[in-house]
Amino acid sequence: MKPSLQLKLSQQLAMTPQLQQAIRLLQLSTLELQQEIQQALESNPLLELADDLEEMPLDAQALAHTAETPSQSASAEHQDATDAEPLLDSRDALEQQELPQELPVDATWDDLYTAGNNLTGGSGSASDSDTPQYQGETNETLQDYLLWQAELSRLSETDHAIAIAIIDAVDDAGYLTVSLDDILASLGNEQIELDEVQAVLTRVQHFDPIGSAARDLRECLLIQLNQLAADTPSLPQARLIISEHIDLLANRDFRSLTRETRLKEDELKAAIALIQTLNPRPGHSISQSETEYVIPDVAVRKIAGEWVVELNGDATPRLSINQHYAALSRQISNSSDVQFIRSNLQDAKWLIKSLESRNDTLLKVARCIVDHQQDFFEYGEESMKPMVLADVAQTVEMHESTISRVTTQKYLHSPRGIFELKYFFSSHVSTEDGGECSSTAIRALVKKMVAAENPAKPLSDSKIASMLADQGIMVARRTIAKYRESLAIPPSNQRKRLV
Repeated sequence: MKPSLQLKLSQQLAMTPQLQQAIRLLQLSTLELQQEIQQALESNPLLELADDLEEMPLDAQALAHTAETPSQSASAEHQDATDAEPLLDSRDALEQQELPQELPVDATWDDLYTAGNNLTGGSGSASDSDTPQYQGETNETLQDYLLWQAELSRLSETDHAIAIAIIDAVDDAGYLTVSLDDILASLGNEQIELDEVQAVLTRVQHFDPIGSAARDLRECLLIQLNQLAADTPSLPQARLIISEHIDLLANRDFRSLTRETRLKEDELKAAIALIQTLNPRPGHSISQSETEYVIPDVAVRKIAGEWVVELNGDATPRLSINQHYAALSRQISNSSDVQFIRSNLQDAKWLIKSLESRNDTLLKVARCIVDHQQDFFEYGEESMKPMVLADVAQTVEMHESTISRVTTQKYLHSPRGIFELKYFFSSHVSTEDGGECSSTAIRALVKKMVAAENPAKPLSDSKIASMLADQGIMVARRTIAKYRESLAIPPSNQRKRLV
């Protein structure tokens, strides 16, 4: 073979750093984007938050002119006066303050006492001990609460060790997750017997909330029933049902339950009503799940008969270039400093441009969704139209992957609530007349039918499919079962209850 040179023309897609940044920002949620912006503000001195104030003059004369302003002069005079007078104790200062007779409508306590709180002349920072603690902001777990009660109980050293081992084995719902034999083995004391562990367990089970550390649902409910007064109506019948026929109750097999317990219908209803007052998960009354917050990216409202979509201006901070630092690149002579400023200036411009592109894309997609789903905003879920990513991509002339990124973890605030943009996408189901119906609308219809059903004779999946067919919507029974499960609706045999 002989080496030779060849000319070849080709095209190839290259993803620039700017494009990579734009794509990454596009798929971030609002909270993640705020964190990204905060990191950029901390690392890039040429970035700053935009505000409505006029930019600071950059020329030397203007800077010299603004160096001595009336407000600063007054501040200096106030400082001189302050230095001449001894500082008042903050408590004495607050006691000497008098509330004005008339306050502005929008006045707050902070407006009145901020100055008084700063009379100590400190730097403004407060120690951790001065930070206010608000009631309701607690991280106490069920285990902490039970341990606190164990400390208050008069337990021997051995029983206290057993109680700690038992409480450590309790889950957030309040149930014991290990056997007593395992707890006994974990103590590592051969002198402790199983009867002692059982005795301490009984005591812990009567801590608040009653029924904690129960080994199963039957034991949990029986402990709570045993705490009721002996003359509580239907108490013996409730004990009978829980102790011997809890499986029939769980399956809502009232016919078999009536036959096995030999109770009349009224007696059975009263006993079940008493059981329903009990707490099957006592631990959840103490352990609080962490609240998740979302910030809507866009908002839709009706103005002059039309649905108008707007960006949430408070969701994303507005950024701008610090002109003072940008001007330094033309004034300094150090090459490394110039390179540093120019590099950060370019990064700042790319970030601002990427944020603008993100907002434009988000607004364009949100408007397309609202235009397509106007009936939903007017009438609710039953009027939702079928829509997939390709429909929006074709309308806004973007790729489906872009639509997927811009609708993930992005939320829309509307008069009907806050929804993720992906909520408005749903598959279609054919109707009898050749049209299409959204799966979301069918779920709403199923939910409405179940809510209106006869509790003594709930609708089966086949019956619901038949009722939808009468409305021209052809859905298989298995599809109805899938929709019902997605709505957390139990099957008909579990929805049945006594009337």
